[in-house]
Amino acid sequence: MAATRERGPAPVLDGARAGRGVWPATAHPHADGDVSVGGVRLTALAERFGTPLHVVDEDDVRRRCRAFRSAFHDGEVAYAGKAFLCRAMARWAAEEGLSLDVCSAGELAVARAAGFPGERTLMHGNAKTPEDLRAALGHGVGRIVVDSFHEITRLAALASEGARPRLMVRVTPGVDGRTHAAVTTGTDGQKFGFSLASGAATEAVRRVLGQRGLALAGLHCHIGSQITDPAAYEEAARRMVGLLAAVRAEHGAAPPQLDLGGGFGVAYRPGDPELDPAAVAERLRRAVRAACAEHRVPVPRLTVEPGRAIVARAGTTVYRVVSVKHGVAGGLLVAVDGGMSDNPRPGLYGARYTVRLVGRRGAGGDRAATVVGRHCEAGDVLVRDARLPADVRPGDLLAVPCTGAYHHAMASNYNLVRRPPVVAVRRGRARLLVRRETVHDLLARDVG
Repeated sequence: MAATRERGPAPVLDGARAGRGVWPATAHPHADGDVSVGGVRLTALAERFGTPLHVVDEDDVRRRCRAFRSAFHDGEVAYAGKAFLCRAMARWAAEEGLSLDVCSAGELAVARAAGFPGERTLMHGNAKTPEDLRAALGHGVGRIVVDSFHEITRLAALASEGARPRLMVRVTPGVDGRTHAAVTTGTDGQKFGFSLASGAATEAVRRVLGQRGLALAGLHCHIGSQITDPAAYEEAARRMVGLLAAVRAEHGAAPPQLDLGGGFGVAYRPGDPELDPAAVAERLRRAVRAACAEHRVPVPRLTVEPGRAIVARAGTTVYRVVSVKHGVAGGLLVAVDGGMSDNPRPGLYGARYTVRLVGRRGAGGDRAATVVGRHCEAGDVLVRDARLPADVRPGDLLAVPCTGAYHHAMASNYNLVRRPPVVAVRRGRARLLVRRETVHDLLARDVG
């Protein structure tokens, strides 16, 4: 298809409407009001694939994979597949040298279909079913992150003579990442992991080591998502090294691996804080080495699990305006052809985004606007405090950047709206990764 190719360093979208620093690396504004990503205009993509539409900048994804690999060059980077996973994404992660963490038999099936190596795969989940565990063992995943005593027992029963699963014990270190309550996972009293403070974590290690059919590969923790303070990771690292030392004191050897999870914050709006991989890596490295020296234990191999930080900014969602109303307070209510079925995050977490008109230049200045979805919920709001051209009208295209993580992954069929396609763009070409759902798809499972 016709495309606008980048020449030299990619210009950065700026200005109040565009939002510096929240668009994909290859995003390029045009004089006519259009925006291209990966060398392809968003208007051309909307014409070809329809709306709503998820666009993923492949080069942006690969650059961020490389940035994390460079930052943690002496450790392991495992892409958190829950953020966004399809066969192409699994292949990109594999080609860039990343490992992959999955948390269900379904995600593992996608990884297998993409040819992702089993030994570079981690299986997560606080309530893995027997199906999940059998799938993990059948594919020969490199490590299973155990989350309950029942899971240890099940794995011991499932392990065969020739397969000795390598386990990591997920620890709740009692560290608050100071993020939204719904995505805080490092404090006691929630569903993930074995509590460090209660002694459950040390008991889990005992039970794994007490089973001849199981091997203890290391310890794991994850303190939450969208964390922007590196000090929280440093505190978690110190506490986890303390547990490594306790394990060594009791059992004679410390586990060789330490997985500190992911959750690195990204900027969704101009001015939002975010974490730089290189800076976080250096601080974590220093914290772990200092704690190991204090406790006189060997320095473990570090693993981190970025998901959102790799794919969020690579994604842009394109909507078409369906109606415009004038609100009581003088602002505009702009309804689009998508909503909470393709982006539930504003309703779940109060997530905030920026939005921009694409395809033409607005007239009459900007006005306050609220961008809402098409679903039968008053809470179906995509962007509450937007600024859009005063002449925005039905048929216009709106683009919302930084939508690569937890959009396609969390999409639903609420109101039986069909889920949108995912299209990858790179070097002037567009490639369909996930097709739009059809009415046939909706009816195929309805067998009553």
